[in-house]
Amino acid sequence: MDVLNLIGGRWIEGEGEDFASANPAWPAEVVARGRFVSGREVERAVAAAREAAPGWAATPHHARAAVLVAAADLVDRDAEEWGAELAREEGKTLPEAIAEVRGAARILRYYAGEADRESGEIYASPRPGENVLVVRKPVGVVGLITPFNFPIVIPAWKIGPALSYGNTVVWKPSSLVPLLAYRLAQALTAAGLPDGVLNLVYGEADAGTAIVGHPGVHAISFTGSTAVGRAVIARCGELGKPVQTEMGGKNAAIVLADADLDHAAEQVCLGAFRSTGQKCTATSRLIVASQVADELLERVAARAARLVVGDPLQDGVEMGPLVSAAARDRVSAGVVRAVEEGAKPLAGGGRDDREGWFAPPTVLDLPGTGVDFWHTELFGPVVGAVRAEGTEEALALANLSDHGLSAAIFTRDLGVALNAVERLEVGVLHINSESAGTFPYVPFGGAKQSGFGPKEQGRAAREFFTQTVTVYLGAPA
Repeated sequence: MDVLNLIGGRWIEGEGEDFASANPAWPAEVVARGRFVSGREVERAVAAAREAAPGWAATPHHARAAVLVAAADLVDRDAEEWGAELAREEGKTLPEAIAEVRGAARILRYYAGEADRESGEIYASPRPGENVLVVRKPVGVVGLITPFNFPIVIPAWKIGPALSYGNTVVWKPSSLVPLLAYRLAQALTAAGLPDGVLNLVYGEADAGTAIVGHPGVHAISFTGSTAVGRAVIARCGELGKPVQTEMGGKNAAIVLADADLDHAAEQVCLGAFRSTGQKCTATSRLIVASQVADELLERVAARAARLVVGDPLQDGVEMGPLVSAAARDRVSAGVVRAVEEGAKPLAGGGRDDREGWFAPPTVLDLPGTGVDFWHTELFGPVVGAVRAEGTEEALALANLSDHGLSAAIFTRDLGVALNAVERLEVGVLHINSESAGTFPYVPFGGAKQSGFGPKEQGRAAREFFTQTVTVYLGAPA
């Protein structure tokens, strides 16, 4: 499948180098191919977004919403076909992939619904004959940089609010997964989005750097690694440019002595191994009360060993490959390093040598928190466990990380759960469910080095994609 860049309403090949995405289950199969943009084409994309910005901002909110609803209908119509393409390109199982595509449609509809919700506030003034209004306006041109692991739903939760609130967009997706980006842009243009409102550019790091640094781009929303995210934050700080980042996670699941161990084991495995662990919210660290540690780890290891790993398009497969050979090698090296530092593999731990970029679901019994694995995000199907003596130590161990995106705690004690809400340094907390998963109508984002700037999703997105104007409205004399 050939994919094209979208600049100013025109689909173009690009003047840069050729690129291609491969099927991670069968690497010889090319899924999509295209050409990167040049620096000159990034300039044209920003110029197109700037030119389209006044007209799109002046378009009534309900008319903007109608475009999002029409696009959502197209996404839903083709969800099964696009889901299969997603599974072939990124590696998650077909049911997960179809669900992701449908999730993108739900997000677009949610932000279309913003047209029916309040869009400002009114306050009383101490001065006679005056009211104080707080109105919201679009930021202008926003640059969006999205990762490989959710190639349509993460773009949707950035593009949806950006467009709904009247902004124009220059979007650089991951070149590892170009096809689903192309599909989403096709749906939005087919739904009637005016020329220049959405510009899709494929490129490498230099294209992202150009978008971040361009004076014609008024704000940046980035999802990706912590290292790159911190560089984006620093650059935007130099420029005085609003920035929103969602970065890495090293997410803990805490299983206390009173937990339902069968349920906890199943949820830990879902959190660790769904999407092959390629989620920023995936369960990576497991903290278990020492009284039940052996029982719980036996259940987790047994479930991991039973997971069916293979071609994600095949019925019954529960976990597909990693997205690339580099990702597989990074995960494998991380497991080897952990074992060298004293970790004991309870499941997996070896290398999957079949064709494709597979890694076995791995459960490690760690010798403590001093190992590199405790602090380094592998972004793969590996979970490492330590034991805790009581609730206080378990919570302290969960907080022993530079990251603070998501966590899960398993307990029957409501008081303990409420204490965890207060104590855990995370942006998302699941009680008696896996650490991964989010709904489009509630805020999403992390604490510490997992996130910076306003949260994403829900009405929280307004804080980034709009700016307020406080209006003192007095009656004429």
